[in-house]
Amino acid sequence: MMKVVNLKQAILQAWKERWSDYQWAINIKKFFPKGTTWDILNLAEALLEQAMIGPSPNPLLLSYLKYAISSQMVSYSTVLMAISKFDDFSRDLCIQSLLEIMDMFCDRLSCRGKAEECIGLCRALMSALNWMLRCAAFYAEKMKEPLEQEAVESQLEMCLERLLKVLGSTKNRALIHIAKLEEAPSWGAVEQSLAKLGDNVGHIGNNVLRNQAEECVGLVRSIPTMLSVHSEQLNKTGFPTVHAVVLLEGTMNLTGEPQPLVEQLMMVKRMQRIPSPLFILEIWKACFVGLIESPEGTDELKWTAFTFLKIPQVLVKLKKYIQGEKDFTEDVNCAFEFLLKLTPLLDKADQRCKTADRENAPRLKSAENANIQPNPGLILRAEPTVTNILKTMDSDHSKSPEGLLGVLGHMLSGKSLDLLLAAAAATGKLKSFAQKFIKLNEFTKQINVEGSKAASVRALLFDISFLMLCHVAQTYGSEVIVWEAGPPGEVPFFETWMQTCMPEEGKILNPEHPCFRPDSTKVESLVALLNNSSEMKLVQMKWQEACLSISAAILEILNAWENGVLTFESVQKITDNIKGKVCSMAVCAVAWLVAHVRMLGLDEREKSLQMIRQLATPLFGENTLQFYSERVVIMSSILEHMCADVLQQTAAQVKFPSTGVETMPYWNLLPAKKPIKEVLTSVFSKVLEKGWVDSRSIHIFDTLLHMGGVYWFCNNLVKELLKETRKEHAMRAVELLYSIFCLDMQQLTLTLLGHILPNLLTDSSKWHMLMDPPGKALAKLSVWCASSSYSSHNKGQASAWQRKRHREDIEDYISLFPLDDTQPSKLMRLLSSNEEDTSILSSPNRTMSSSLSASQLHTVSMRDPLNRVLANLFLLISSILGAKTAGTHTQFVQWFMEECVECLEQGSRGSILQFMPFTMVSELVKAPTMSSPRIVLAITDLSLPLGRRVAAKAIAAL
Repeated sequence: MMKVVNLKQAILQAWKERWSDYQWAINIKKFFPKGTTWDILNLAEALLEQAMIGPSPNPLLLSYLKYAISSQMVSYSTVLMAISKFDDFSRDLCIQSLLEIMDMFCDRLSCRGKAEECIGLCRALMSALNWMLRCAAFYAEKMKEPLEQEAVESQLEMCLERLLKVLGSTKNRALIHIAKLEEAPSWGAVEQSLAKLGDNVGHIGNNVLRNQAEECVGLVRSIPTMLSVHSEQLNKTGFPTVHAVVLLEGTMNLTGEPQPLVEQLMMVKRMQRIPSPLFILEIWKACFVGLIESPEGTDELKWTAFTFLKIPQVLVKLKKYIQGEKDFTEDVNCAFEFLLKLTPLLDKADQRCKTADRENAPRLKSAENANIQPNPGLILRAEPTVTNILKTMDSDHSKSPEGLLGVLGHMLSGKSLDLLLAAAAATGKLKSFAQKFIKLNEFTKQINVEGSKAASVRALLFDISFLMLCHVAQTYGSEVIVWEAGPPGEVPFFETWMQTCMPEEGKILNPEHPCFRPDSTKVESLVALLNNSSEMKLVQMKWQEACLSISAAILEILNAWENGVLTFESVQKITDNIKGKVCSMAVCAVAWLVAHVRMLGLDEREKSLQMIRQLATPLFGENTLQFYSERVVIMSSILEHMCADVLQQTAAQVKFPSTGVETMPYWNLLPAKKPIKEVLTSVFSKVLEKGWVDSRSIHIFDTLLHMGGVYWFCNNLVKELLKETRKEHAMRAVELLYSIFCLDMQQLTLTLLGHILPNLLTDSSKWHMLMDPPGKALAKLSVWCASSSYSSHNKGQASAWQRKRHREDIEDYISLFPLDDTQPSKLMRLLSSNEEDTSILSSPNRTMSSSLSASQLHTVSMRDPLNRVLANLFLLISSILGAKTAGTHTQFVQWFMEECVECLEQGSRGSILQFMPFTMVSELVKAPTMSSPRIVLAITDLSLPLGRRVAAKAIAAL
């Protein structure tokens, strides 16, 4: 036998000598040196090239190719590439035999080689798809010619049949999806061929064939969006998470921007697959429930403003997210129809909103409160009034201070102020409002030569602006008051006073602080002024200085009273002077007294408390300045807020003038002698039984979170969840817990993923707690929290009331999860004590490859606690999946990963799955529930070449 120079000669010799297929296989191997790979020699292409020379294909050479395919001498990808190079579609018999070759393996394509070979298979399959589309388009176009219809029909049928066979497999579509991302220009060619086929579908007379062609076109078009197909939940009508998120925002965050709320709501909608009409309905339901539940007074007005001013802005923004404007309008109409059927809810809300409700009249203690029922009409009219007031406040104050005073006086009457503030808060104008009042307060520092009239106007402008700012800070949070105008480094008086001297919940003031100890000469002259004159002088009075000196003056007066130098009567005269003209001085005096009382023993407090009582009691003389009664109402509310903490701690009583409405409805909600853990469990079980969180419970949870701390709060609520043994209860608990965690999602997520889950997963004595349903429910909760924290965290959207909280020390996470990869972290040491397999992970010379993840390739900062916690959690999950022993903790990890896939948005670049080590994919696909091509596409980052290779390898092996 002669030695052959090249492959072509060997094939020709075999044909001349008419070798059978197995003879050919034996002989060809003898011709070439050992270790030759037939793919490198392009065996498939050489055989096809020779077989297709004549008018009809050469059956003997084709039998060699089929034998090579069956005996795996050649890979599927080289065969597919060889086929896709043949483009003479007019040779029917050749096309027919090529399609028959594809029949041999197209429904069971696989590749168990290296990642590069798997990517090669993806590319080859896309080329073959393009070839079949061109082929189908060629025959569809020929259908135009009536003479050839019958002959062409059978060819088209063969082609479409194979196309459907290839595209019918999700695995094949997934491989093509990877190829599309790997080689965009080739996908462009596929789209051109697809368009050509689409143009010619109309020429196909046979209905069956036309339907098949349309189905093929649809399947190819679906490849780029393979990951975004999610079904919606249609078996539920109530969605407690949406309800609670809306209630939380309305109760705690009226001043917040609408955008973060919109994104949070959309996150919930996507995670829970809520159909749009029911989603919009739930938002409205929550608004009406909030309105019905809200306590009388300011809260009621806040809810009305939230419902009728802020929620419409939210709906406008939601329109951009929910596909299609026309569809959105239909969804809103549909939700509105559902809402109209909820007669009891609407009746109650209507009853609450009626202004002149005769039955409610006896409840109102005073006539001035008759206009504070939450009337939507009033709130809607208040919005343009806010804009007008802001314009008025922009004018030059020195030109007509009296005119400005008239406007402010009008604002103070009845409950106008709260109505206007609620409207400003709901429309994002409150900061601007506060800035204008700070500017006005600063303006009163300018003292020219003034008569008594001008002096009293200036005193009133100072007093009203000061009181309004205090009221805004207490009602909407001090972070609303930020001075952005003026030169840098120059802090206005009010902001200085508020930050250093104003008592707030959770803020402890030091009465010895330098801010309470101004220049002694100013203090002495103020004490003399208060003690000697019959009433406070106004002309040339520097009110800002007086307010800063009053604390030291009060200390002098208290000492004199304690030591018998001053009598009770003279002290009363002094307090009358302090509160007689300008209420702000009384506010500043009480602010210091509150800090002072905290430092005194039980037997030393009496005189200080008596002084607070005297300052809080309004003066009803003839000689008070304009709008005194209106200013006193605001002053009383401010003082009540300031004293609440200290009065509760000292069990003292101070009677504040009644306004007929509870000023602090959510104050002091916890029962006096009940341990806080019992309060937490009982409130949670009531909420769970009811199926939704109400405003009062939100406030209790918020207080408990402040009091017990993040770990205590999270740990105890997770324990409650793990007690649930009924599936529907466990699911409802997850929906409610997620919404309760929205009180401080970032910190609670860090605790849940960084402390609680690792403890449960690494302690075998706790694994029984992770059984289904509670374990599955905890996995769902963990993924929901992780996803929403990661998404909002990247946009930096912690709301102001969350930012006010004490932040857990970042160092805690750095010691738990050290940055340096060579130093085994505490978490890994925890692991290695339980699992012998994890010694690889915790050893100092651990290779990067075991933990390499997409996040590292995207250079995500690991200085960030959340990124750190996520990266370590996925390392732990990876080690559990690779361990030799399995248990409920292994099942938990699978549920966790399934839920990650469920919650994914199209394209996983920004998702928490980027922290998953690439090596985990091959472990995951061993689990029956995870071994689907769509899941592999979802969990790998296909924007990275390495991600595409990992996915191709995992899918090709399925």
